[in-house]
Amino acid sequence: MMDFGLRRTEMALGTQVEESLKEAQESLRNALSFAARTERPMVCSVVADLISRIDSVMHTDSLLDKLETRRPGSSGDFGVFF
Repeated sequence: MMDFGLRRTEMALGTQVEESLKEAQESLRNALSFAARTERPMVCSVVADLISRIDSVMHTDSLLDKLETRRPGSSGDFGVFF
């Protein structure tokens, strides 16, 4: 198994962290809906970027979990890519 210097953990994001990130996304979506009506486009762009970054963190964590738990030599859910 290759070691990329990543610490082995059962789950990189705990349930509490994931729930907090989802709540933050909801709040930012609410802010974006109000900002779209009254704020400058730059404000909307930054808020949308924050939503996107939170989404990326959660999806990347899921991908890393799959990579870390796969068996050596197994392609798992990734087909011919590994």
